[in-house]
Amino acid sequence: MKHYLANEFDTLALGASLVSRFPEGGVIFLQGDLGSGKTTLVRGILNACGYDGAVKSPTYTLVEPYELTGRLIYHFDLYRLGDPEELEYVGGRDYFHAKALCLVEWPEKAAGFLPRADLDIHLSYKGAGREAKIKEV
Repeated sequence: MKHYLANEFDTLALGASLVSRFPEGGVIFLQGDLGSGKTTLVRGILNACGYDGAVKSPTYTLVEPYELTGRLIYHFDLYRLGDPEELEYVGGRDYFHAKALCLVEWPEKAAGFLPRADLDIHLSYKGAGREAKIKEV
């Protein structure tokens, strides 16, 4: 399924629309070039779950946890991951369980370590906006 995202508001709305598909937990892979809107999409998901603070990619900490209205959401940014085993050293497997929604930017950096995604979203530049290709896995 493809979505054209003309601006930031479209990206936030797409993120918000995904929340109902995950009443408890799940895994969403977010792929695309730097600046393609991965973190903005995460912000849309978090905002729809009641979070109104700043959302930054956890590039150096690898994961940012959120507990919102009884939901556990983990935002991963694996861009700086040198080896998939580094995620193991920080207890990465503990985050992926049935009650947690895990949003993973740059999942290819931890290939072979991560569980299978429920959704794979690829964001790319399309004219003045972005295109989101969503694939259920």
